[in-house]
Amino acid sequence: MAPSTGTFLYAMATIGSSDLDVFPLMLGANTFGWTSDEEESHAVLDAFLEGGGNAIDTADSYSAFAPGNHGGESETVIGSWLAARGNRDDVVIATKVSQHPDFLGLAPDTIRAAADASLQRLQTDHIDLYYAHYDRPDDDTPLVDSLAAFDELIRSGKVRHVGISNFSPERIEEWVTIASREGFAAPIALQPHYNLVHRRSYEPTLRDLAQKHDLGVFPYFALASGFLTGKYRTREDLADTPREKLTEGYFSDAGLEVISALDEIANAHETTIATVALAWLLTRPGIVAPIASVSRLDQLPSLLASTSLRLRDDEIDRLTTLSDAVGR
Repeated sequence: MAPSTGTFLYAMATIGSSDLDVFPLMLGANTFGWTSDEEESHAVLDAFLEGGGNAIDTADSYSAFAPGNHGGESETVIGSWLAARGNRDDVVIATKVSQHPDFLGLAPDTIRAAADASLQRLQTDHIDLYYAHYDRPDDDTPLVDSLAAFDELIRSGKVRHVGISNFSPERIEEWVTIASREGFAAPIALQPHYNLVHRRSYEPTLRDLAQKHDLGVFPYFALASGFLTGKYRTREDLADTPREKLTEGYFSDAGLEVISALDEIANAHETTIATVALAWLLTRPGIVAPIASVSRLDQLPSLLASTSLRLRDDEIDRLTTLSDAVGR
């Protein structure tokens, strides 16, 4: 079934208190250099921009998790595309630090070296949004020292804004307090794990923190690593696929009930399950843009269509109620 098309329902949105305006869908680049090669990745990036998109999310560690990769593959692919197209000013690039095998943690020297490595791979002189990727429990660096390094990068022009991903609520509060006290640039964005079958890590605590501190929210795993595309209805469907380990945790009877409802709503709108799942996220408080990725060009229209799909109130309520029952 082809996704529905039409005028974008959601306009470009500003991230927090920043000057960054982004399309209401962020293209996840974790597949680049992993399940999609450079040529296919470039084609996806071209089509994303042609479809109205302007924001790309990656990390220096993508895709160290893939056999034969070391990390930095995604940034390298994006960098070669930026150089070939000459369109750096047309896109917002978000990347992350602390998980690359060569740059683990958030020590100041690590942040500085990792940023320089990312800039080299991306073939650019600045990163628009630089996330602290994980608050590593084995990293004894005082948070104030990490924030000073991020602020130094902003003052040097290498980074425009900073964001937070996978920090506890307590550490987010500490970050904001330190930034205010020391005169450091405040964070503008938050990346939580959040989708129809995984909500508790964002709701309600992180949601309320994001609203309190004016953090634009960009949910990752917005399609539950492919589970919310409806492609995988049984564990056998996942066997021996690249996403097997990422997706198997979403399987449950309650999760499959969500898929069934998505399927019915998608049929009613003549669109796809993935489109409806992303459209639901866009109705949630604080969400600026879900992050979703594709491995093939033909998967992209379903993502873009989410920005023009208007779900009825009863459809939103039905999905939310079924999602409540998942308990994740």
